[in-house]
Amino acid sequence: MPTETLSIGFFLAAIILYSAKAKKNKYVFFLVLFLLGIYILLNLIRVASNYFTGAGINDSVLYTVTSSLTGAGLGKYILPFAGFLLASLLVFALMSWLLLLRKSGGGRNAYSLLALLLAAGAVIATPASREIAGLVKSQMANGDTDFHVYYKTPNKLLSGNSPNLIYIYAESLERTYFDQDNFAGLTTALNSQKDNSIDFSNTAQLPGTGYTIAGMVASQCGIPLFAPFDGNASSSLSTFYPRDICLGDILRASGYDNYFYQGADLAFAGKGLFLKSHGFDHIYGFQELKGLVKDPDYRNEWGWYDDTLLDLVYDKFIDLSRNKQRFALFALTVDTHHPDGYISQSCVNRSYQYDNAENSSLSAVACSQEHIARLIKRIRESGYFKNTVIVVSSDHLAMNNTAYDILNQHDRKDLFFIIRGDRDERQVSNVKRSTLDNGATVLDVMGGDNYIGLGRSSLSGTSLSTYFLNIDDKITAWIPDVIRQWDFPTRIKKYKIDVNDKTIGFSGVKFKIPLILKIDHNNIEPMFDVYLSAPLKQQLAKLNAKDKFLWIDDCNKMADVWDASLSQVSNYCVAVGNLSTRPQIVRIDSDVYRGKVSFKKLPAGDEAQFQQTVGRLNLTDPPTN
Repeated sequence: MPTETLSIGFFLAAIILYSAKAKKNKYVFFLVLFLLGIYILLNLIRVASNYFTGAGINDSVLYTVTSSLTGAGLGKYILPFAGFLLASLLVFALMSWLLLLRKSGGGRNAYSLLALLLAAGAVIATPASREIAGLVKSQMANGDTDFHVYYKTPNKLLSGNSPNLIYIYAESLERTYFDQDNFAGLTTALNSQKDNSIDFSNTAQLPGTGYTIAGMVASQCGIPLFAPFDGNASSSLSTFYPRDICLGDILRASGYDNYFYQGADLAFAGKGLFLKSHGFDHIYGFQELKGLVKDPDYRNEWGWYDDTLLDLVYDKFIDLSRNKQRFALFALTVDTHHPDGYISQSCVNRSYQYDNAENSSLSAVACSQEHIARLIKRIRESGYFKNTVIVVSSDHLAMNNTAYDILNQHDRKDLFFIIRGDRDERQVSNVKRSTLDNGATVLDVMGGDNYIGLGRSSLSGTSLSTYFLNIDDKITAWIPDVIRQWDFPTRIKKYKIDVNDKTIGFSGVKFKIPLILKIDHNNIEPMFDVYLSAPLKQQLAKLNAKDKFLWIDDCNKMADVWDASLSQVSNYCVAVGNLSTRPQIVRIDSDVYRGKVSFKKLPAGDEAQFQQTVGRLNLTDPPTN
């Protein structure tokens, strides 16, 4: 019996048994109500997450909601999420009413205990509990010591007459869509281009690679994307995976000018930071392309339509080729984004029917693949194709769109094919591989090594997906090792604050301010004020009495907690201490401030001071004008 069905059965049985047979007891009542309330909350989180990912609560949810969501097309999700919340509240209210129907007198304690056990069983059996437990377990593992046996750093220089590179990330455009037996005529234009390529038909999606930024990191760095457990550091750091050598780094070191184009905002999920950290000097998103588009009103919820974007990509390709520059030009489409996709005005095929009914996501696929195929055709006919390598890949498998149930009936694979201008190659390779191997394969074609990180070239190497039969489990075991690639420091003695750049630097890294650093022995946990996170004051209030911290913020944020006179100070302040005593507070009166962290002079704390401080931290700040 599936655990989801079992958990629902436990949930309903607990309500029926308590309301019909249990002996009324306020303590048991509140325990049953609490557990069943937790059950509803867990399933609300899972349903909302599943609506976005189609795969429940996973690393993509954790990373995305704790990173910058600037530029995200969230409009289509607001109404469904509001509906989920309202439905959950109604279920909770109905459940509470049913439990309260139990009148005093009669009933047996044994039924009360059984109802309590059933409620606990419902919480344990629900898939949401298993998914959250798995996520926590994966983040708190100690690491697998053989990670560095398989993680390989490539040479940073290419050899030979290296061609120019066009790399197209097709949003959610997985290879499953190209099966003509199941989706006849859906991808006709792009199929004709794929048929004249090296087509890798067995590309799997591994943990930590299943959403856009993760797919980009996997394909360029050969490593999955796992952030520290709180996840939000990526949008508040000054660099992204600083230990890793990625495809963009190698291209840049080899004399390439690297360009990236996308129709959506660059701030979403830290893509801009990743690209800047790994070899890209020319990065264009929604804001940067505003002055180049012909019609600024022609856009969708995420940004510019694919026809607009890929026309700009072609123009840049011609411009760079004419100037005989060595370049790499990456592009990310958006029109096939879940849940429905977007149909641009210039499409020939604006509608696609499946089982005699129009499917909006499949229609978006039919439309977007036209634009990608047209770009490839124009490059082939441009006169500059001979010195060009074209790569087309999905960034990840499709998430919960209107074709999701159809896709899940098939063996789903990611799209990845390479077209070389210097030779006519028509080959379908069924070698077992993953998107971690994409960058190494491209590097091999470009004249470099045949490995990047955990990735291996599918032309001259052996994928770890072939080497390990349990590759998903292996990747999960390596999560702590992957997280260490962020180079988060473990100690802080001295620091430097740059007020103009709004950064703090210590131990060789920089973070954006405001922030809180929770400081333990050999461990520093940064906390940031990012979209969807709690305010810093509320995050600080969750620390234990003796937890040491450093908090950098506007002085007036600290005024109603420790010193009312700070309300008149417009500068930054630094507070160092713990919550059981008054911290040391320093006002920053210069553009650059250098300080030291010491907890030796803190006065003795007490429980009363701790409770008072927590109470003040939890007060809501007045709105600012």
